[in-house]
Amino acid sequence: MLILMSIATPIAFNGWSALLNNFVVERANFTGVEIGILQSIREIPGFLAFSVVFVLLIIKEQSFSVIALALMGLGVSLAGYFPSTYGLYFTTIVMSTGFHYFETIKNSLSLQWLSKEEAPQILGRLIAVGSITSLILYAAIWCLLEIFNIDYVYIFLICGIICIGIALYLQLSFPIFKPKNIQHKNIILRKKYSLYYILIFLSGARRQIFIVFAAFLMVEKFKYSASQVTLLFLINYLFNWVFAEKIGKVIHIFGEKKSLTFEYIGLIIVFISYAIVTNAYIAAMLYVIDHMFFALAIAINTYFQKIADPKDIASSAGVSFTINHIAAIFVPVLLGFLWIYSHSLVFFIGSIFALLSLIATQFIPSNLTKIELVENNI
Repeated sequence: MLILMSIATPIAFNGWSALLNNFVVERANFTGVEIGILQSIREIPGFLAFSVVFVLLIIKEQSFSVIALALMGLGVSLAGYFPSTYGLYFTTIVMSTGFHYFETIKNSLSLQWLSKEEAPQILGRLIAVGSITSLILYAAIWCLLEIFNIDYVYIFLICGIICIGIALYLQLSFPIFKPKNIQHKNIILRKKYSLYYILIFLSGARRQIFIVFAAFLMVEKFKYSASQVTLLFLINYLFNWVFAEKIGKVIHIFGEKKSLTFEYIGLIIVFISYAIVTNAYIAAMLYVIDHMFFALAIAINTYFQKIADPKDIASSAGVSFTINHIAAIFVPVLLGFLWIYSHSLVFFIGSIFALLSLIATQFIPSNLTKIELVENNI
């Protein structure tokens, strides 16, 4: 079930993402201001993800995940039919509501269903599954755009319908799996999770700059076409397919602290390079490297799994998504206005977020496993 979930998400969300920048520029005449506002609106459901605990009072996690997946597919299906500023804002909200609730529940179910020993590798494997799905998706989109000259409207529709179809299959074909631990049904904030909250917050702020402005840079500054952006995404996921599971093994061997330290040092260099790059090919190389580093972010989740009370996972998944999206509400729109005056400043700010993440990471205990065993009286 987790594998099928990992296939459905990229078909809908990555299909939407691959077409979005060119669609909004060509059909709705977006500038940095409008794209910043759209991306801020997109993150509002993520900010409200804590409310998932209230939904779980009346519906099981597994069932809710399927409903959210179908809603994401619906939003993507409709996107091409509303090529205006407010129309795109509306379909984005529909898509994003489904996406964020689905990702919240999927993360929760993954950490509940997987043991601490297998989680890093299996989570890496799920990323690899999503990556090979994205490879096939981007190759198909490239063919539809370049060879068959299919309009954006129909590509959005195809991606959304496939996602809805998978949601229906999940609902009809799988039993409700019993959780190993009964989950708390209230909002939980614990002092011992403070470092995890900080890492999640900084990750959300930094990731927005990558998602919103790194891709927009390719289109606005370097004039990449929709098919070129799709090809770039395809290269990204080729690397993820090859390395994601290996990254899970690296985290298992070296631990969360060393893995995240390596990621954040790399991201500082990448963001500074974004700020000064003038060559389209170098910018594309930075985009690929940037995307690869984000696979290491699963170390934040495995760190939480090791320190968390198993009964806190469902509630904490919603809380962490909300914390992750606090910055996402204001970062895109504020930096969207800054973007008009200086692309470079946006990416220098990204390097500051990466630096703060690097500092926070140093507070993760090096002997995390031993501490975990002691705290759980093992």
